[in-house]
Amino acid sequence: QVQLVESGGGLVQTGGSLRLSCAASGGTFSRYTMGWFRQGLGKEREFVAAISWSGANTYHADSVKGRFTISRDNLRNTVYLQMNSLKPEDTAIYYCAAAFGGTTLAMTVKTGINAWGQGTQVTVSS
Repeated sequence: QVQLVESGGGLVQTGGSLRLSCAASGGTFSRYTMGWFRQGLGKEREFVAAISWSGANTYHADSVKGRFTISRDNLRNTVYLQMNSLKPEDTAIYYCAAAFGGTTLAMTVKTGINAWGQGTQVTVSS
């Protein structure tokens, strides 16, 4: 079972950037489809982005398309979320997720997820 640890969250002004990292251990990282989700205060956890095991396929939610980019480094067992042009509505706890042998499409509806990270807080001030 893979374990996930997120980092890189923090406080940033509107229009700023952050890069989140999610380090995986305890599993064969290159066999997992990876994803990022977020949960705002009083809201349900929502899909943000997903990336296939090879990195060849990515999928981003419409709300972040053109601003956020998911990527991965299979040698470092790490998945990243580069967040640019941040808005106050991006404020949330961001969670990393792993799906063994899953697909990016299934990740969008939280299907097949084997592990979640503990989350990292992102706060965007106006």
